[in-house]
Amino acid sequence: MAVTIRLTRAGAKKVPFYRVVAADTRSPRDGRFIEQLGVYDPLRKPAEFRVDGDRLAHWLKVGAVPSQTVSELLRRQRRETATDAKA
Repeated sequence: MAVTIRLTRAGAKKVPFYRVVAADTRSPRDGRFIEQLGVYDPLRKPAEFRVDGDRLAHWLKVGAVPSQTVSELLRRQRRETATDAKA
């Protein structure tokens, strides 16, 4: 079973809210998932992106592959944390 870490959409029409989940690649976007790892709210200023780091590390360790969007969000989060640490 191939597992991917991806976003699943929640929220109302024109008010998107996403959950970061570990899901089987065969499952539909908003369908069944294995575990919820965090949230992403693009409408907040600045956009909110929270992930449980321990569970994320576990899934990456066992071979889960993040989607392109989740990879980009993680990269941005690491960059912002590194910038905050230097300041």
